[in-house]
Amino acid sequence: MTAIKDSVVLVTGGSRGLGKALVEELYERGAAKVYATARDPRAVTHPDAVPLALEVTDPASVAAVAARTPDVTVLINNAGISLGAHSLLDAPLDDVRREFETNFYGPLLVTRALVPVIERNGGGHLLNVHSVLSWLGIAGSYSATKAALWSQTNSLRLELRPRGIEVTGLHVGYIDTDMTSGVDAPKSDARDVAALALDGVEAGAHEVLADDLTRSVKAGLSGDLAALYPQLAL
Repeated sequence: MTAIKDSVVLVTGGSRGLGKALVEELYERGAAKVYATARDPRAVTHPDAVPLALEVTDPASVAAVAARTPDVTVLINNAGISLGAHSLLDAPLDDVRREFETNFYGPLLVTRALVPVIERNGGGHLLNVHSVLSWLGIAGSYSATKAALWSQTNSLRLELRPRGIEVTGLHVGYIDTDMTSGVDAPKSDARDVAALALDGVEAGAHEVLADDLTRSVKAGLSGDLAALYPQLAL
């Protein structure tokens, strides 16, 4: 289990949405320092956060951030994009690749750079932000990237445990953020999701399922596919 109080945390995509909520919740729980990254660090508004410029798809940018954060004990991979590439057959391949570069390779690059730092500091925690779409292939390449990230997290959990680093995966449906502003569906409050995620970190949970939809879909993975995809029953 990992205590948030007095920890030093790096949050990717920490300027808005869930990332901003995580930064706020971390300080509420007594984190000693929170590095909040963004492509434009001026977008980080929390008065106590340490803003850092980061492009998660750029190895040089990732290495520069790792060099500036030698005291990190908790890494939260939150940054991600959705370009609306819902059709794997018709979406521009450049959009598909960009989503994979950000949502799968980005967290991997940041994790590889920060694991030695966390290990030198005596161990700590990795939190990866997934989605209910890790388990539902209804959003084209975005779903595929989140499924791949889920698999990455499961593999990293096994690799990092002997090195003193625990791993939690956060799965959640729609969150009330800029990314979902055009979606007409029930949405979770970002601060509520942030609190549940950090509860999971502190409890040493392998996974956090943040809403009823996510819990229902996870439970349905062992059933017939037609239950998850009604189109198959037609």
